Amino acid sequence: MKIFYVYTALLTKGGADRVLIEKANWLAEHGYEIGIITDSQMGRPPVFPLSPKVKLINLDIDFSKEYGHSFPIRIFLYYLLMRRFKSMMKEVLERERPNIVITTMGRDLDFLTDIYKGVIIGEAHTTKEFLRNFHLLEQRGFPYKQVAGYWRKKMNRSARKLNAIVLLTKEDTESWKGTTKTYVIPNSLPFEPQTCSSLHNKQAIAVGRYNHAKGYNYLIEAWKTVNKRHPEWIINIYGSGELKEQVKEQIKQANLNNTMLMHEPTDDIMDKYVESSICVVSSRYEGFSMVILEAMVCGVPVVAFNCPHGPRNIINNGEDGILVEHLNTQALADSICNLIEHPEQRLLLGKKAKENVMRFSRDIVMKQWTDLFNQLL
Repeated sequence: MKIFYVYTALLTKGGADRVLIEKANWLAEHGYEIGIITDSQMGRPPVFPLSPKVKLINLDIDFSKEYGHSFPIRIFLYYLLMRRFKSMMKEVLERERPNIVITTMGRDLDFLTDIYKGVIIGEAHTTKEFLRNFHLLEQRGFPYKQVAGYWRKKMNRSARKLNAIVLLTKEDTESWKGTTKTYVIPNSLPFEPQTCSSLHNKQAIAVGRYNHAKGYNYLIEAWKTVNKRHPEWIINIYGSGELKEQVKEQIKQANLNNTMLMHEPTDDIMDKYVESSICVVSSRYEGFSMVILEAMVCGVPVVAFNCPHGPRNIINNGEDGILVEHLNTQALADSICNLIEHPEQRLLLGKKAKENVMRFSRDIVMKQWTDLFNQLL
């Protein structure tokens, strides 16, 4: 069976890039013929190791050329780039002739169902509301709101032609109701460490891009309270992104430079979880949250906002982690402090987290994918 993924570029040390590469590697190692088509890799190597059995095809269309221009010029440049993208994609698919194409619901969705008549699966890495960052366009006012509305309608029309859409949570199926068949397949564990955290170190951890979704401003607000009550504790933050300098300044303004430590993304993130005793997720929204899986498999209890939609699908509140009211920074701070003050509870939650999260093991999750492939073909 020949399966091709379509993705913009494998350049971010984040959840979606890792998830896609790990799926492709697993399928390639289990006898499937796998390819990944990227539009903006531009000769740069994938951020995570890619199996030599996976065929990587880089179209190298530099979509960044549209930026830095006035709105009308941006639209014109985008049109030219998309026309080239469509032509090159059609050529690749006609040459490779995969049995299944999986789109990650990016810009290729606008034309993919027109140029390829085989089985096409949509794979959403976040909830429908936040796909392709249309919500950020809408926040910029006229005329961006009109443009976002147009693209949302176009996305819906294209999605109706898909054979299936795979979502990360059951809640998100409602937003796609009436579009096409939907299936729920969660992400799988990215690793399984040999040793778990002792949960004795006086340090917490937060991981994720510095962007609007991750809600670092709420984490900073909550950590003010944690620092007052437990000044000996620190929190290490691992990430990169467009709001990095803004977050850095917010930490400085809150006088938390010595207790909220910012780090670049690391290839040794598993070791960083093992060195930590609490993981904090302060997201405004999540597609699923690989960070929660990563922390739990390392035996680290997670305190997370009960945001839409991921955390509640992974954490059993009070059993293997803590869910608090969405965007309630006082509740977030109180729950962190409670785990600091009750190490025996940390240990119980961490032990249960390690046990319960195994339902997301790679073999269990990938069987759901292979069953779907067989069903659709």
